[in-house]
Amino acid sequence: MSGTLFFDGNCGMCTRSRNFLLKLNRTGGLLTEPLQTPGTAERLGISDASLMDAVRWLDATGSVYAGAEAANAAVSAALGTRVPLLIYRIPGIRALEDAVYRWVADHRYRFPGTTPYCESHPVSC
Repeated sequence: MSGTLFFDGNCGMCTRSRNFLLKLNRTGGLLTEPLQTPGTAERLGISDASLMDAVRWLDATGSVYAGAEAANAAVSAALGTRVPLLIYRIPGIRALEDAVYRWVADHRYRFPGTTPYCESHPVSC
């Protein structure tokens, strides 16, 4: 499984999470890009208005996942196993992870992080 994780490049917590995932990337199958990259909404097939609602995963087949499912797909790609994504797809787990993800995403600017990606890579954003 390989693909690209699109994350909020203006968020320090999101950037820290992205950096952690890249350290776990044993397979080389995980790429990352900030959601602020020009043309991202079109590339993902979503509206500009919903672009910043959630982290996105674009896999090698062209499938797009959002939110907790996207995060699990990215972890699966980094570790080289589909187990995180398969666990996510268990009905009770899915609902729990989706609820936690939504709360964290709605409050992401309140969490500690690192220098946001777009501050250190303004050309990419």
